[in-house]
Amino acid sequence: MTIFGCRACGATLTVPLSRVAFPVHAYQKYGNGPGSLDPALEPGTFAVDPLPAGAPWRWSVESEDSEALGGSDAAVLLAPGDVRGAVVDPALVGDSGCCGLGGGPPNMVCVACGTPVATRIDDCGLRQAVWLASLATKVIEDGPGRAPEFGWTDLSDQWPGIAPIEPDGRWNPMWEAAAASALAHLLAVSGGDPILIPDHRVAAIFRPLLDRLVDPVGAGPERTLVLAGPGLAAAGGDLALVPVHPQTGEVWPVAAPMRPVPLAWDAWAHLAAHRDAKPIGRSVPILPEALPERLPGYRLLPDGRIFLCVLALQPEVRQPWLRAIYERGRPFSYGYFPF
Repeated sequence: MTIFGCRACGATLTVPLSRVAFPVHAYQKYGNGPGSLDPALEPGTFAVDPLPAGAPWRWSVESEDSEALGGSDAAVLLAPGDVRGAVVDPALVGDSGCCGLGGGPPNMVCVACGTPVATRIDDCGLRQAVWLASLATKVIEDGPGRAPEFGWTDLSDQWPGIAPIEPDGRWNPMWEAAAASALAHLLAVSGGDPILIPDHRVAAIFRPLLDRLVDPVGAGPERTLVLAGPGLAAAGGDLALVPVHPQTGEVWPVAAPMRPVPLAWDAWAHLAAHRDAKPIGRSVPILPEALPERLPGYRLLPDGRIFLCVLALQPEVRQPWLRAIYERGRPFSYGYFPF
């Protein structure tokens, strides 16, 4: 387990934490409230932004090297309830928020010495989160802990997926973030060729989006996108929608020449494993093709900012056809899907 503390005085600032993969929805902006979104992380966990300078929008698609990402300080994300020994200082809050704390410079201080150590976020439409200030905090204890790391075969039982439907019938915001990232990866490996999606649930999510973004006229041969991962029988295809391990960030491996398209575990697990219960009184299960869709009644619109951020990080974005999609969306996207 890992414990973070104040770099200035050494005071403890967190409970013991287990590291997990950085969630694709960490920077999500969803609507305009009322209220903030659920925390980006589960209690007792932390994640490190893999991009050293912060959010992906600092990447330049014109640059060929990683120095376009800026500095080297890793941003550490926590669930708000896991902070200890630090409080919000009203003098540091500023006016960046609407109905709550909107982020920006550190607004939490170490109780022991008064050093600004973290930024609390809970504004409307944003994920509740605490971001540790990397230059003001440090790891003060790091060792084995209680949280087990699950193998792929155990994840389906121990880490269930998230249903796509909110109580009010809307798409779950996590799904909009997960689909945005997967769509960017899918476009990058597709080469602009037409894509066949045999799985009707996967097709219901991605087919309308691909039709809006890509004109396959004059493109190469059709490529097939299949669902692949733990517990699924091997399927032939050119592209595979595969899970990202929620603890390690590892992407489910596929054999060449198949190309992987990573999807957040919580969404992938639902697509791969969810089945409607057999109706009472029936002795013969209904075939999956005859089951209700169990998806909201309207099309999913991915998180536009996440889509563009992930797309900007793909080397293929420098190809003219994909760069054109990126440029079409960049001036207009702030959370919504601008296509």
